[in-house]
Amino acid sequence: MGLSIPVSIPASGAALRAGALEVVVLGSHLLLYPTGVCQEKFAADAAPPATRPPVLLLHGFTDNRSVFVLLRRALAGDGLRHVEAFNYSPFTRDLRVTARHLARRVEELCDRTGQEQVDLVGHSLGGLVGRYYVQRLGGGARVRTLVTLGTPHAGTQIAPFLDAHPLMRQMRPGSEVLAELAAPAPGCATRCVAFWSEFDAVMTPVGTARLEHPDLRVENMQVMGIGHLALAVHPTVIAAIRRVLDGIGPAAAAAPGVESVA
Repeated sequence: MGLSIPVSIPASGAALRAGALEVVVLGSHLLLYPTGVCQEKFAADAAPPATRPPVLLLHGFTDNRSVFVLLRRALAGDGLRHVEAFNYSPFTRDLRVTARHLARRVEELCDRTGQEQVDLVGHSLGGLVGRYYVQRLGGGARVRTLVTLGTPHAGTQIAPFLDAHPLMRQMRPGSEVLAELAAPAPGCATRCVAFWSEFDAVMTPVGTARLEHPDLRVENMQVMGIGHLALAVHPTVIAAIRRVLDGIGPAAAAAPGVESVA
């Protein structure tokens, strides 16, 4: 879902602008894509000085860590937090396997930085991977905040011809994985903030990127006027994510174009 092109856009001025921005973002990302193919390497004894929990970025389907170039720079710019990106294999066939790999990476990151918790930011499928770790693999104890960007929490019906891929089937409404995530999650203390947009053409139906679960601490943030790819790079969203991770009240308060939606 990371490199998808909008399939259908309503004929309105705002939608056309959002579609044009998606094309620009896609072109820029395709140029950067080769730079993010390899996994990052870190020395086992490297413990960057930071006062806030480290942030781990999780990319979407068919994508890699290059999608987070701008977000990563913004989050790490003040030197108060360490930011890394986690590449999972393009041959992944089960997001639950990736979530177990994520669990090991989080433990390693905590050991290396001396922090007890981390923050996760996941774009598209990456948000589901992070959520599965939090809800089903005990990650609620390690993850302070989970931010999702255009993540199909209720499943997406986009591109039925892609159902041959197991990961796409797991992102369909009613899938076994989504049923697991809908199950009770008592005691989960992780703060969950889900960003969604009415012009995210990958999320079908509109609003499926909202997170609804009675046991989770959830804030749904509606972003105005941008599409799926732009959620990971737009300055408005980046400012709102920084506000979330800084713990300065509602994300929407200091980010024009973002609204908190119950």
